Amino acid sequence: MADDDKRRWKGSKGAKTGSGERRRDLSKRVKTARGRKLSSTLWLQRQLNDPYVQRAKDEGWRSRAAFKLIELDDRFSLIHPGSRVVDLGAAPGGWTQVAIKRGAHSVAGIDLLDVEPLDGSVFLKMDFMDDAAPAAVNKVLGGPTDLVLSDMAANTTGHKSTDHVRVVALAEAAAYFAIEVLSPGGAFVAKVFQGGAEGELLKLLRTHFKQVKHVKPKSSRSGSPETYVIALGFRKDA
Repeated sequence: MADDDKRRWKGSKGAKTGSGERRRDLSKRVKTARGRKLSSTLWLQRQLNDPYVQRAKDEGWRSRAAFKLIELDDRFSLIHPGSRVVDLGAAPGGWTQVAIKRGAHSVAGIDLLDVEPLDGSVFLKMDFMDDAAPAAVNKVLGGPTDLVLSDMAANTTGHKSTDHVRVVALAEAAAYFAIEVLSPGGAFVAKVFQGGAEGELLKLLRTHFKQVKHVKPKSSRSGSPETYVIALGFRKDA
């Protein structure tokens, strides 16, 4: 699950500029508090300087990650009126919000964390790799799954190669889940990290989907290695 989706944050308000005025320095500075790790201070400073954080707060989204799915849906038409959607690693519910607001018939969110309820969705507190998860999803959705979403990210170690392998392994597990529950023509979206070691994942997706693409949304932080794999046109009997 994305780190920026799991923490509470407060947005910052930008300063207005008038004609003839010098542009103000909008950068927020965060003083290192006693006992706070440097990594926590840097994370907080990124949040304060991130326009998508404030925009998410202003527009009522549960996380800035909502804008990533909005961009992906605008480009690939992932969510259709009446769609049945699964949101893996759903907390805090930003992607579920987007799916509902864009016309999904029902959304089943799965997470190990508690998620505040949303009309039009059911959140299952369980491991999506549990053998019982596919049946639980089918029961909640009341019909075949059209779209499986995964914005999950494994806990990072700071070692790029190790973190990349962990994220790809999580994406592979999500892909196998999608293959089990998707109806023909369905779609799959998962977060991965830029780099190698995706061969098996891509091979799996190209076997079961007509199209496979990599996309980095504009709302994804420029310094982040995250990107998204989009698989379209699921082939049930591949």
